[in-house]
Amino acid sequence: MSIRKLVLLSFISVTVAACSSDVFLVHNGNMPSAEKISQISAGQSKAQVAQVLGSPSSVTSFDGNTWIYMSSTLKKVAFFKPQEVNREILAISFNDNNQVVKIAELDETDGRNIKVDTEVTPTPGQKIGFFRKYFGGVGAYLPIAPTSSGDNL
Repeated sequence: MSIRKLVLLSFISVTVAACSSDVFLVHNGNMPSAEKISQISAGQSKAQVAQVLGSPSSVTSFDGNTWIYMSSTLKKVAFFKPQEVNREILAISFNDNNQVVKIAELDETDGRNIKVDTEVTPTPGQKIGFFRKYFGGVGAYLPIAPTSSGDNL
C-alpha cells in the first residue's frame, strides 16, 4: 500500500468519524411539575404563587399581570440546526388586586409562526459618505487638553 493511499484512507476515516450521529437533547427553562401546578388556584396572591412555583421565566412587559413559566427541549445533531422536540408554557394571569384569575397550560401546537418583515424603515437625517464615515473624526480627539494659563510642561 502506497503512502498516498494510506494518507487518503486516514483522511477519510477521520472525516467519517467526525460526522458522528450523536444526538444531544438540551432542556431549557423552569417549568414546574404538575404536582406544583395543581396547588395553584384562582384567588391566590402573587406571593403565594411565587412560593409554590418559584420565579417565572418571564413577566409580560405591558402590565406585569401575567407570569409565564416555560420550558423546551431541543434535539441537536452535530452542526445541523437544532429542532424543538417539546415545548410547555404555563401562563398565570392576575387581576389588579394581584390575585390569580386564569391559569393556562400551552404547548407547541398553540404557537404560531410570525413572518418577519424585511422592509427597511426610512429615517430622516444625513447620508454619511465613505470619507466622512471613516475619516470624519480625524483631529477631533485631543488626548491632552490645552490649558488656558499657557503652561507648557
